[in-house]
Amino acid sequence: MRLENLQLILILILAASSLAQAQPRVGLVEIYGAKKATAEKIRKTIGLSPGDPIPKSKTDMEDQIAEVGGVVKASVSAVCCEEGKAILFVGVQERGAEGFEFRDEPTGTAELPPEIVSAFYDFRQAMMEAVKKGEAAEDISKGHSLMQNYTARQAQERFIGLAELHPSKLEEVIKESADPEQRAIAAVVLGYFPKKRLVVDTLQLAMRDPDEGVRNNAMRSLTAIAALAEKDPEQEIRVQPTWFIEMLRSVVWTDRSKASSALVNMTEKRDAKLLERIKERAVPELVEMARWKSLPHALPCYILLGRVAGIDEQRLRDEWGAGQREKIINEVADSLLGKKKKP
Repeated sequence: MRLENLQLILILILAASSLAQAQPRVGLVEIYGAKKATAEKIRKTIGLSPGDPIPKSKTDMEDQIAEVGGVVKASVSAVCCEEGKAILFVGVQERGAEGFEFRDEPTGTAELPPEIVSAFYDFRQAMMEAVKKGEAAEDISKGHSLMQNYTARQAQERFIGLAELHPSKLEEVIKESADPEQRAIAAVVLGYFPKKRLVVDTLQLAMRDPDEGVRNNAMRSLTAIAALAEKDPEQEIRVQPTWFIEMLRSVVWTDRSKASSALVNMTEKRDAKLLERIKERAVPELVEMARWKSLPHALPCYILLGRVAGIDEQRLRDEWGAGQREKIINEVADSLLGKKKKP
């Protein structure tokens, strides 16, 4: 099974913003990271049930959750959609638990050339139109995204020449700019540089950026580059899986979502060393996320769990299709964690 991301992170941001403005109803509440502070306690704290309107302030909700005993950090994400209602992902990091550490906020004044910013805004507009038309599918086989929609694809193709003209400036902005929007744009455009192996290190640094949008754009760029690396090993591109694995412990939903999808693609050939690293670092998190009620978001983690445990791909498909994912999850938890982890 190979997962393809069909929409840019910006679509998720726009969707979340749109949801917030419309104040939609809650469809599902998915909680992760809660061990000592139980999920039930978190639910009681936020006081939301399916059918309730989502509060307008994300920050207020996070502050409220962070006051629960033992919780040091919280993150709330509204995602579209479950039967027309929002899915609310609530992440917590407890005291003493390993999380995902971001690098320090840059403080420099580096700025992108105006033509790069203008090209990105043109692409953003074209992408929004593509989504409305149902033409958001993309091809990443060349190491960067090229969308199905003609106008959006033309806008993306402009990034290739711009990246070739300004690689040093793009890298400087990612490393040093105090403006997260500039860093986020640079993380997209740098992924279009023709010599992919030369930009991997900078994009992997961007995966640890303190800004969510920068991290996700960097992951998208690296996921496409990793696809090219697998297809054409003679280019000697090396995308390290380290930060993708570590990000499975992030308190932020988009980090976990993008990292798990990327790792599904990276483990398609079931490289033993990579699967062992995932097993060492992230099995409890994968078990938790594989049980999410939102099936599209649970699927990547379910696949990774099965691969880590050496379960045949056909059996994974069959059990999932039969609605028996809990059978696989319990089997893997029993084998790798030493005891069954029931919901």
